[in-house]
Amino acid sequence: MSKIYVGNLPFSADEAAVRTLFATHGTVESVAIITDRDTGQPRGFGFVEMPNADAARAIQNLNGHQMDGRALKVNEAQAKTDRPRRAW
Repeated sequence: MSKIYVGNLPFSADEAAVRTLFATHGTVESVAIITDRDTGQPRGFGFVEMPNADAARAIQNLNGHQMDGRALKVNEAQAKTDRPRRAW
């Protein structure tokens, strides 16, 4: 299973639209659109999980794909790095 990062999503994109787009390239296991924890508004990126072969095909075919006038940035998700918290 591969986790794919999808950046530069239009703020109008929902899980169903992203699932439909990626499903044309294989089996979609899950879709998560990341939202701001304070406002609940989409942050413009998300993650899709697909089997490895399907994920490679989706990354190759959808990186740069136009969705509602925005060029998607699609690549393999990287592990989240620990960053120090800011002291306010």
